[in-house]
Amino acid sequence: MHHATDNRPALLLSMDPGIPERLLTDAHRARLAALTRTDPHLVAHDLATPAPEVVAALAEAEVLLTCWGAPPLTAAVLERAPRLRAVVHAAGSVKHHITDACWERGLAVTSAAAANALPVAEYTLAAILFAGKRVLHSAQRYAEVRADHAWTAESTVWGNYRRTVGLVGASRIGRRVIELLRPFDFEVLLHDPYVQPAEAGGLGVELVSLDELCARASIVSVHAPQLPATHRMIGAAQLAAMPDGATLINTARGSLVDEAALLPHLRAGRLHAVLDVTDPEVPPAGSPLYELPNVLLTPHVAGSLGNELHRMADQALDELERYVRGEPFREAVLPTALERSA
Repeated sequence: MHHATDNRPALLLSMDPGIPERLLTDAHRARLAALTRTDPHLVAHDLATPAPEVVAALAEAEVLLTCWGAPPLTAAVLERAPRLRAVVHAAGSVKHHITDACWERGLAVTSAAAANALPVAEYTLAAILFAGKRVLHSAQRYAEVRADHAWTAESTVWGNYRRTVGLVGASRIGRRVIELLRPFDFEVLLHDPYVQPAEAGGLGVELVSLDELCARASIVSVHAPQLPATHRMIGAAQLAAMPDGATLINTARGSLVDEAALLPHLRAGRLHAVLDVTDPEVPPAGSPLYELPNVLLTPHVAGSLGNELHRMADQALDELERYVRGEPFREAVLPTALERSA
C-alpha cells in the first residue's frame, strides 16, 4: 500500500496494443511497478483523439514508455501532457514519434537502439559466414545431385579464410559487426563519411570509398541509415563494380539498394544476395526475389524478435531507473544525432 507521499513518477505505456505482452515479462512488470506509478493495462495507442482514460493518464504522466507503434508526440499531444519530462523508447529508432515539439519542450529521450543492434549484427555475422562458405548454393546443389560428388573441385572459390568483407556504415550495428568479425580471418573494409582514418585504425578496419569497397569486397553488408543522402547508395555503378560471385547483404533499409539495378545481376547468377529488407517492404507476389536460388530473402527478422524484445525492455528499464534516481540517461538520444542516424 503506497501512501499519499508516493513520489514515484507517473508513467504511461504508449505503443501498439499487442506489444506490451511481448515486450514485458512478469519480472519487467514488477520492476516497472516498483519504479513508477503505472496502469499496466492501459496502453495509449491513439494520442490524437484519445479516450477519456488516456486523457487523464496523459495529464499526469511524467514519463512515457514507448515501443513499436507509438503515436507521434505532436505539439497538440504535448499540450495535453504538461508534466511530461522524459520518453523511454524500448525499441530502436525514435524518428516515428519524437517530433521537433519534443526537443522544444526539452524532453529527455532515450532509446534501446543499442539493444536492438545486437540481433541485427548477429544475423549479419551468420549471413557473412554462410555466404563465404556458399551454404545456400551447396545445399541446393546437394538436393539436385543426391549422391557422392566432387565437391572439392566445385568449391575452389569457397571459404572464409582471408576473405574481404566490406561494411557500408559504422552505425551502432556496423560497429557491432566489426566487433563480431574480430575472431575471424577477414580483411574488413569500411565506408563511412563520418569516420576519420585514425578512428578506422582503432577499429581495425581499412577506410575506403564506397566504389573501392564494392570493387574489392566479396561480401558487402549495408548498415547505413535511411536518409535522403543514402537513397539507393548501392546503385548500378556500385553493383557492376562488385566481383563475380560476390554477395550483397542488406539488413538496413530496402531503399538503400537500387533493386531494379540489382535484379539483372541476380537473375544472371553473377551476384548473390541476403535481403532482410526490400523496397517495397514486402516484394510483390510475382517478384523473382522469392524464387531465385542465389537469394536468401527473409521477412525483416534481423532486428529484435521473440525473446530478443526482453533485451530492449531490460535496457529501457535500466534507463528508467537512472531517471528515477535523478541520473542522466546512458543512451540519451540527441536531436543533432538524428540527422545522420536511423
